Amino acid sequence: METIDPIHNDTLEVIHRRHSIRQYAPEPVSNELLMTVLEAANCAPSAHNSQSWRFIVLRGEKKEALAKLVTEKVAQFPRPASVLMRMSAKSIYNAPAVIAVANTAELISHGTELFKVDQEKGRDFFRTMEIQNSAAAVENLLLAATSLGLATVWLGILYMIKDDVLEFLGEPAGEFMAVVPIGHPARPSTGPAKRPIAEVVKFMD
Repeated sequence: METIDPIHNDTLEVIHRRHSIRQYAPEPVSNELLMTVLEAANCAPSAHNSQSWRFIVLRGEKKEALAKLVTEKVAQFPRPASVLMRMSAKSIYNAPAVIAVANTAELISHGTELFKVDQEKGRDFFRTMEIQNSAAAVENLLLAATSLGLATVWLGILYMIKDDVLEFLGEPAGEFMAVVPIGHPARPSTGPAKRPIAEVVKFMD
């Protein structure tokens, strides 16, 4: 494959710099920074501009209660899931704030009515679109946080207890749930190496 010199700009620099960080300094994250990150998340693309997501910010006792809930669920899982669950609880506890993201299911309900297709196929279609919407919002959130010098980690393992977390958040059971601790990094760090681009790209002319 032809080697091309990469183009550099501020956006690409942030994308390359973003990586998961699980340890945070005790310094709180200001409301201004949190709202800036959430505004970026809210700018993500969504099917029919539905924006069928909800952002829940947890701090203080509520955040610690979520960490406790995750810790209580650890014993239900064998290794390595239990190890990741325990690490997630620690990250939640140590971060000054946590942002949870949940689907509202608005797109699922409205879309199946709007598109006169088989209900089961229609629901699966719009359910997938809601997941894509919310995942895009989380990525915006992670990149915005990185651009502001903040540390984040998307705790994917918590999907294993999705319904428990959604109930804790007071949100209806849905297809998508993300929990993202956010704070100032405890120390400088770098992310793992990625696969060479030639291994993951295929051109079809």
